[in-house]
Amino acid sequence: MQIDLTGRTALVTGSTQGIGLAIATGLARAGASVVVNGRGEERVAEAVRAVRSDSGGDRVSGAVGDLATAEGAAAVVEAVPEADILVNNLGIFGSAAPLEIEDAEWLRYFEVNVLSAVRLIRALLPGMKERGWGRVLNLASDSAVAVPAEMIHYGMTKTALLAVSRGFAKDAAGTGVTVNSVIAGPTHTGGVEEFVRELVGEELPWEEAQRAFMVAHRPQSLVQRLIEPEEIAHMVVYLASPYASATTGGAVRVDGGYVDSILP
Repeated sequence: MQIDLTGRTALVTGSTQGIGLAIATGLARAGASVVVNGRGEERVAEAVRAVRSDSGGDRVSGAVGDLATAEGAAAVVEAVPEADILVNNLGIFGSAAPLEIEDAEWLRYFEVNVLSAVRLIRALLPGMKERGWGRVLNLASDSAVAVPAEMIHYGMTKTALLAVSRGFAKDAAGTGVTVNSVIAGPTHTGGVEEFVRELVGEELPWEEAQRAFMVAHRPQSLVQRLIEPEEIAHMVVYLASPYASATTGGAVRVDGGYVDSILP
């Protein structure tokens, strides 16, 4: 399958590292003009260079802004007033004792993981509908369906993204714009490595620590390993392409079989 996104502009939020960086690179390899987003000028510039180098493309730029704030979102929209592909990847996660999560933390997770996506959809979806083509992709998680006891606040936000995706897909009905969520399973990123170390300790070599984490904390995984960011990116690039024109309002799984359900 040859995916050609030449002529399309893609904005990928939270794309200076991890899954977001892999998605930005994958879209650039497919020919899209990609806008990398992050909160700091230096990190964004570094990511732009990395995407250009790894994709072989030169149509890569940056948009700096903290999307957890209305001001930051406005700055990004000013830099990218139109986009054909919007990938809401920005998110934070962490473990916490359920009864010790305070109001401010619940609100912070909602602001970063959910409202950041809503802000950009609200700004960019109208233009997609007017032009008769567009793709909105919200990065959810297996935690949206199988909420971990130690990450209830995170799971809540990812469940909310499933509803956000389904609702905006209805708003875009019949316009040529699709809106989907991608349910990513436990993925190998720098942040996840730190999270694994928190739960299984610092003393084990990484491969042993990863196996111990999967056995103790994610035993439902059918691949029995962490997913690589590029594997998530492959699905996103497909859903961003014309080949996925009949897939909308869905929650598409790249979870390594983690969610023990035929349907999400």
